[in-house]
Amino acid sequence: MGKVVPVATGREIEGTPKEFEKLTRKRLINWRRDKFPNSKISKYIKMAVKKFVTGNFYDEAILFPAVKKVRRAGYKIHDVFTPFPIHGLDKAMGLRDTSLHTAGFIYAITGTSTAVGFITWALTVDWQINFGGKPFFALPAWIPITFELTVLFASVGMVLTFCYLCQMAPFVKKDHFNLRSTDDTFVMALECTDKTNDAEAVSFLQGIGGADVQVQYKETGWWLGRYDKNTKRFERKDEESSGH
Repeated sequence: MGKVVPVATGREIEGTPKEFEKLTRKRLINWRRDKFPNSKISKYIKMAVKKFVTGNFYDEAILFPAVKKVRRAGYKIHDVFTPFPIHGLDKAMGLRDTSLHTAGFIYAITGTSTAVGFITWALTVDWQINFGGKPFFALPAWIPITFELTVLFASVGMVLTFCYLCQMAPFVKKDHFNLRSTDDTFVMALECTDKTNDAEAVSFLQGIGGADVQVQYKETGWWLGRYDKNTKRFERKDEESSGH
């Protein structure tokens, strides 16, 4: 039996994968109950650590057919990590079209309404000023400001929405299946369920062109931290674990 470092605890333990799953689940639930003792749903919270089968692909020509074969075989694709955008991969994975453009339209309309509404209130109600005999409600003169606020609201709102959907923010950490997915390889991660046969999934990925296929246990959520620090989510202080 080898040693494993559970993501949810950051400690080194010995045991089989099944023992690892039970131990991490127990520690995680106990931590959340200690942290939120008055929460009515604390006993229903499940662990965020899941089991995945991952494989590397070094060519788009191999990756696309592999994605289709995985879907036909009935495996659940957690995600495909690539160092650069690949046109058509989202459709091959069966993902729906993004709603980011809809959010951008809503933000733009909000910016337009804010500009027109505020200028209308300021110049026609609160502080009426006679500009060379022009009407107080001079909409053509407000077009530049209205345009600027429309662009500002849409651009800032879409960037923040994109970062939220991708769980990207300063001092936010996530588990990586393979760091090379940010450099020179494509990584496909299959999410395992209770009915998934690990050996069959590994063999299947290898048969469709996957390399370095392995079973991994990863935290699917995010936590505050820095990548240059060896801190893990839910990790207790060394003083607490030393048995004082």
